[in-house]
Amino acid sequence: MTHATSLPPDLHQWVTRHVTGMDTATVTDASWPRENSRVWRVRAVHGEVFVKLYPSTEKYGREVQGCEHATRALAADEAPRLLASDPERPAVVLSALPGRVVRGLPLVQTAERHVHRLAGDLLRRWHDADEPISDREHQRIMASVTAQADEAAVILDRLGDQLSRAEQDLVRDATHDLPDLARALPLTYRHGDYSPRNWLWDEAAGHHGLIDFEESAPGLAVEDLVWLCGAAWPTRPDLRDAFLAGYGRLLSSTEQRSLVLLTARLGVSYLSTGLTKTDTVLIDRGRTVLGHMVRAPR
Repeated sequence: MTHATSLPPDLHQWVTRHVTGMDTATVTDASWPRENSRVWRVRAVHGEVFVKLYPSTEKYGREVQGCEHATRALAADEAPRLLASDPERPAVVLSALPGRVVRGLPLVQTAERHVHRLAGDLLRRWHDADEPISDREHQRIMASVTAQADEAAVILDRLGDQLSRAEQDLVRDATHDLPDLARALPLTYRHGDYSPRNWLWDEAAGHHGLIDFEESAPGLAVEDLVWLCGAAWPTRPDLRDAFLAGYGRLLSSTEQRSLVLLTARLGVSYLSTGLTKTDTVLIDRGRTVLGHMVRAPR
């Protein structure tokens, strides 16, 4: 979806108070191709910043807290810094980072493995930065896992005849086992969308960065590996090895089983939504993920 390449007037006026040289600034639409993504790149007198307008105060709050967490967890040039924020709009101004989004970059395999190793190292430092998790948040996390298991049970009942016997068994395991497994898993402040579309790579400087914190929140550490488990690692085990080498440890047997079941739950959700909406992209994605997870060690 294409948005205007100029800031809305009231947003422009607000940004002017925080960014020098807005009268001669160049504004470029930098939104993701989805309806609720509103991001602009602003090149002004003293450099480049990004302006983000959020569809909800919840996502705004997560971005702000994620920036604060990044300040504690990562180096100054590894994540955007929060330059201005306004919960009433809700909007933020963020510093720019060097590099290009990794997703879609034509990287040779050795460079790709290097990027994934750096991504593993960065995520470990993100996870290791202490962030208190209240009893209320702990209850929310456990409730979220239970809700995912319940969703899988409903989908299995509705679509069971469209799944192979092995896929049915896998989804059934997710419905039965995930809530109990979650109680034994490490909790952390997770990024929430840890994938190459939110990684930046500056090849000349050998520099890796991380963006987009609007899904960040306390949760299960393995949740940050679900995209990789479903989309990257099944066909590229070398990337898994590189990532975990950077992360600094292998997954425990409980983490590995939970990761496969969480990923299978996502796959069957893709499939269900795709069949409901006659969306062939989601149908293919769901079937691919389920096929991979049936063959994954768990």
